[in-house]
Amino acid sequence: MRWLARYDPGVPRSLAPYPDTTLLDYTAETARLRPGHPALLFKGASMTARELERLSDAFAAALVGLGVKKGDRVALLLPNCPQFVIAQLGTWKAGAILVPLNPLYGEDELIGPLNTSGAEIVLTLTPFYSRVKRAQARTRVRHVLATNIKEYLPAHLRLLFTYFKEKKEGHRITLAGDDRWLGDLLAAHAGAPRPAVEVRPEDPAMILLSGGTTGAPKGVIALHRALVMTALQEQAWYGEMSREWEDRILLPLPLFHAYGCVAVQSIAVISRATLALVPNPRDLDDLIATIRRVRPTFFVGVPTLYNALVNHPDVRAGKADFRSIKTCVSGAAPLLLETRDRFVELTGATVIEGYSMTEALIASAVNPVHGPRKPGSVGLPLPDVEMRIVDAEDGERDLAAGEVGEILIRAPQVMPGYWNDPEETAAALRVHGDGPPWLHTGDLGHMDEEGYLFIVDRKKDLIKIGGLQVWPREIEEVVATHSAVAEVGVAGVPDAAKGELVKAWVVVREGMSLTEGELRVFCKERLAPFKAPSQVEFRKELPKSLVGKVLRRALRETA
Repeated sequence: MRWLARYDPGVPRSLAPYPDTTLLDYTAETARLRPGHPALLFKGASMTARELERLSDAFAAALVGLGVKKGDRVALLLPNCPQFVIAQLGTWKAGAILVPLNPLYGEDELIGPLNTSGAEIVLTLTPFYSRVKRAQARTRVRHVLATNIKEYLPAHLRLLFTYFKEKKEGHRITLAGDDRWLGDLLAAHAGAPRPAVEVRPEDPAMILLSGGTTGAPKGVIALHRALVMTALQEQAWYGEMSREWEDRILLPLPLFHAYGCVAVQSIAVISRATLALVPNPRDLDDLIATIRRVRPTFFVGVPTLYNALVNHPDVRAGKADFRSIKTCVSGAAPLLLETRDRFVELTGATVIEGYSMTEALIASAVNPVHGPRKPGSVGLPLPDVEMRIVDAEDGERDLAAGEVGEILIRAPQVMPGYWNDPEETAAALRVHGDGPPWLHTGDLGHMDEEGYLFIVDRKKDLIKIGGLQVWPREIEEVVATHSAVAEVGVAGVPDAAKGELVKAWVVVREGMSLTEGELRVFCKERLAPFKAPSQVEFRKELPKSLVGKVLRRALRETA
């Protein structure tokens, strides 16, 4: 493992043996050692470690009272808010498994994951309540619980919200039948002790939805021990940059996604950091105001968020205050070099890029904090994480440094499999030689002689033009360097003669202009002729997932 020699001083090569603990052990210890420590910040309000422990105990007791047993599944349809964390910890304390769902899911999109997981209880934010109720008859859901976003707002914001937004934005609802309010359940079980349910590191903690290597939604099983392992690996990697009890981590990424709940929330718990929750990162004015108010030491984001901040007038004018931030981390999708360079130039912050996927939880590669960060690289594998590059066709033959192939990952926290899907599990987790199975990521990349990983693209996004292979990211990198380009997505579109052609979808910077001819000339001067886009379509925005990935599949479908 050639990358070990490139670790920063003080970063251990291995953290084994890992402690026999869960995140619940850490939250209980934090509440015992410093009960007044701020665990959560939300829109100007603060929740202490003791209060979080008390409320999650109450929710656990409420679930047991509703008939929840160990191993049952509880689904959440919530944005980033204190209720999410309360329900998550309470679900675990009841011995149940959390199923966090994307709040943007429509009625039909909810039915699949609810039935696959077998969830019988759903906690939803009030605007999504009617959606859940319409889907309920086609699922096993017995109880629907609801909560209002205003419940944990500061008093003055709660009042303003009640008068000016609650009814207008669909937050004022009437519950049907036996459905219950979260607030009423917590009040009814206030002071209740944590249920006497044993929660072991080997127990499933969550079922996280992932498109995997095929794009079809599947349930990734996350064990309790995986959350602790990932957090300890990250803490060791950041070294003195991670200061126990002192850090404030700003989380604009959704807690229903592995990046937010596994990579970020877990390290916040074990390092006793304060977690500042951002419910809507698309509201950039509010996000920048939150940074000013919270003064985070860590900021985590996805490429589209960094790109949006780079183009925000306050950031461009130097009016945004990022001086408290020691480290910015980018993940979930490749960060274009142009975006990173612009962000660093405008803010002075250090941006560290990493790579992983939901199935790896989050066994990843991350750039060194102090050591060299090579342009285009997502860094080195973390302690106890192994990576290989193999032939993309047969998945067996190891490739030499610099050769592009499929990335394989092996680490102690990698998922044990997909929920109730042995066929997909067998396709993703395969044994090659001795030892545990390797996770086939479906991502293409290469490693250099020192073990730095470079992502090329998704295997399924490869464009084939007359037998030649073209990677969309390479073209996106070039297009993004044009001064008039704010965002770009590239995909292959069908062509009768060549099989596929390259098409680029482009968002132009506000106040600037660009023509298709100008952009094609720009690309032909910097790319081989067959790689330059044959078609360019200008748009006001590009379709994205909630974690900021440009949805190339959606772009292809429109073509």
